Amino acid sequence: MIAIYIIIGIVVLLLLIFVGIYNSLVRLRNQVRNAWAQIDVQLKRRHDLIPNLMETVKGYMKHERETLEAVTNARNLAQGAIGKGVGAQSKAEGELSGALSKLLAVVENYPDLKANQNFLALQEELTSTENKIGFSRQFYNDSVLGYNNKTQMFPSNVVAGATGFKAGEFFEVEVAAEREAPKVSFS
Repeated sequence: MIAIYIIIGIVVLLLLIFVGIYNSLVRLRNQVRNAWAQIDVQLKRRHDLIPNLMETVKGYMKHERETLEAVTNARNLAQGAIGKGVGAQSKAEGELSGALSKLLAVVENYPDLKANQNFLALQEELTSTENKIGFSRQFYNDSVLGYNNKTQMFPSNVVAGATGFKAGEFFEVEVAAEREAPKVSFS
């Protein structure tokens, strides 16, 4: 009789361990989803700022049509990548970041535009948004790291495999220009 109680106790203990691991996996997966949603919020904010920035810049930069079109096309591609997975969206957003960097570099050739209050306000908003995107990406990648560790380490990997938890995808820099240090010139 005591052997039956011991077996039942072991089974209950294993079941409690399984439930605990499963619940922690669910919590981590939801944290990753929340972190991605925070990136989405900031990317939407950036996408909404770009048309206003473009309208302000157009009047001054009539000879920079190619740069303006590149930003517009990159924005459209980034919006089209929404919902197509972390890899596709991070690549499209990287291209948009590169196009915006080129636009802001070209702006240096237009002193009247640099002094325009609307442009300055939009540039400040865009800079703030880019910083928030960076922090959101960092939080997302930290969340994915914790989740992936949990899904790949024993004994939680057994529970993850049995219940269909898959490793998360990191938000990585796809565009080589984003990896380079910015060039600063005081001339």
